[in-house]
This record gives sequence, C-alpha cells and structure tokens, in this order.
Amino acid sequence: MRKKGIAITVALLVVAGWLGLSANSTATMDIQKQAKAAGVDAKCQTCHTVAMPKKGSGADELNDCGKWLVSQKEAKKATAVDGAWAKDCPKK
Repeated sequence: MRKKGIAITVALLVVAGWLGLSANSTATMDIQKQAKAAGVDAKCQTCHTVAMPKKGSGADELNDCGKWLVSQKEAKKATAVDGAWAKDCPKK
C-alpha cells in the first residue's frame, strides 16, 4: 500500500512539472511562419536579442517586441503567441 502511494505521488509530481514547463512560451518556426505570412520580415532577432536563442533560455533573451508579444499572449489568454501579432509590435 505504501509503495502505491509513493508511485502516485511521483506520477503527480511528474505531471505537474510537465504542465508547468509546457505553459512557458517558446519560440517556434510556426510563430515565425505566421509572422511572415502576416507580412513581417521575421527572423529570430525580431523578438530576441540574439540571432540564435538557446532552447530554454529564449524568455531571458527577449527584446521589446518579444516582451510585448508575451504580454499580448497573457492579455488575450491565448495558449501561444500568434506570429501575426508581430505586425502590431510597437516600434521604438
């Protein structure tokens, strides 16, 4: 009985961790394709401060447009950033 409880606890922790990590916003080629389809000359540095963001550290390397897109995702309660929103990104 005790082993079953431990197994259930471990399983719940794994699922909770997976859900927590999957909720983070990550840049994908799909977002870049959406932006290009909307007429934005999109490349990594459209939203990031580096040309090739490292997987997992992209949120730390966002420029103003990237931060704005994440704020729009939160404001719209969307599950992911829509690359088409990049055309409305405020310019400095």
